[in-house]
Amino acid sequence: MNSEFNDFYCKHYGDRWPLLLESLFKESHPIELRFSNSLQPYFLDEASQFAAKCLDVEPGMSVLDMCAAPGGKSLVIASVLAGQGSLQCNDRSPDRRIRLQHVLENTLPVEWHSNIKVTGYDGSRFGLYCKGQFDRILLDAPCSSERHVVQSPKHLEQWSLSRTKRLSVEQGSLLASAVDALAPGGLLVYSTCALSPFENDAVVQKILKKRKESIRLVNISPWIEGAEQTPFGVHILPDRSEGRGPIYCAKLEKVKS
Repeated sequence: MNSEFNDFYCKHYGDRWPLLLESLFKESHPIELRFSNSLQPYFLDEASQFAAKCLDVEPGMSVLDMCAAPGGKSLVIASVLAGQGSLQCNDRSPDRRIRLQHVLENTLPVEWHSNIKVTGYDGSRFGLYCKGQFDRILLDAPCSSERHVVQSPKHLEQWSLSRTKRLSVEQGSLLASAVDALAPGGLLVYSTCALSPFENDAVVQKILKKRKESIRLVNISPWIEGAEQTPFGVHILPDRSEGRGPIYCAKLEKVKS
């Protein structure tokens, strides 16, 4: 075990850390998303589905999934739109976009495809070029993803405190961009699969301070057993949620002029 990794999370989670760490090695219990017997199913952690549902999408809306790959949350959003409105599924990585495109094409009914667009833009630029354009934005930001880290000796060895701090800066830039791309009255959900406090509440706290005139925090009422309220959002962790997560999400609303 990387001692810097263990010391950091032990300091944050205290006596809870050994059980939480153990839960990260156990299998999750995903739910099946299937929209037709003739199409491929997709298996998604229920905590990830929760984050997408918190967006409160309605048919006819203009929606951006800013960091969409591999596509599970996009499927949840597309199923609500059901071919009405628009869904832009964006991911900067060419390899991840290929997987995203495959998931969308093989899981969703063909009649829903016409209102879905896959793009590969830098998420931090949406606020400049698509200002005030979207009714709903999901920002499932690149993060430390500790569940994957602990299961990979290579990635565990590479983990460092500086990396989670560096990721928090990138997440802050993406979130600022998302706020600027959101239409007045629109909703935004910021989510990660991180345990690091730098990447969750701390990112939201900073944007609320920087954009205090234009956004407000919206309360999330979790329906998943074991979900925990944080000062700015909800954290679903596998040691208390029967293997679900980790997923953090916070909800913001763009203030109308």
